[in-house]
Amino acid sequence: MQHIRTADAVTVRRDDPDDVVARLEEDIIFGRLAPGARLTEDALMARYGTSRHFVRQALVEAERRGIVRREKNVGATVRIYSAEEVRQIYEVREMLTRQAALMIPLPAPQSLIDTLSELQQQYCARAELQDLRGIHETNDAFHVALFGACGNPYLVRSLQDYMNLTLPMRAKNLADREGLALSKRQHEMMIELLKGRDSWALAQLCVDHMQFSKSDYLARIANDDAGH
Repeated sequence: MQHIRTADAVTVRRDDPDDVVARLEEDIIFGRLAPGARLTEDALMARYGTSRHFVRQALVEAERRGIVRREKNVGATVRIYSAEEVRQIYEVREMLTRQAALMIPLPAPQSLIDTLSELQQQYCARAELQDLRGIHETNDAFHVALFGACGNPYLVRSLQDYMNLTLPMRAKNLADREGLALSKRQHEMMIELLKGRDSWALAQLCVDHMQFSKSDYLARIANDDAGH
């Protein structure tokens, strides 16, 4: 089992528990803490320059988001998903995504088009800089703004939960040039479809949009299993 190394420590503000959560999430979703890595409180305190109280808060929140597993007599580890779990999680996310997209009134108001176009510009700018955190944040902001137009905040909240749950599965592709190029093209197509009246085409594109990351993660799991 991999252990985190204090030599990898990064500096965060000691008085900000949300920042500790964000740093832990970032280290996990971008692969700096590998699936199965043991997360000891002492090592995390040294890594993030923070208190045990804030580390415990971060682990509780990370467990709630589904990226950390905490077990009695084992402690906390970076969660590992099986191929079947990945398929089941994406199955639910795809259903929620399709329903939200179908509920967006078309043609969409110009205010939504303008908001998404601005977020798309920010997304492309972050991609040019290879700013992984920025790519992740602008990508999720794009989708939250898009699905927020469905008019059902409970559906949007459920979608956000599943977006968080799939972060460890999709974050690697934020640094993948092929995946990033495909994502940018599909975002632009979504904006164009919002100007028309074909809700089914928009819904199918939104579902297709998540297939690259899903397929890539399943392939990585298969390769890992074959290597053992």
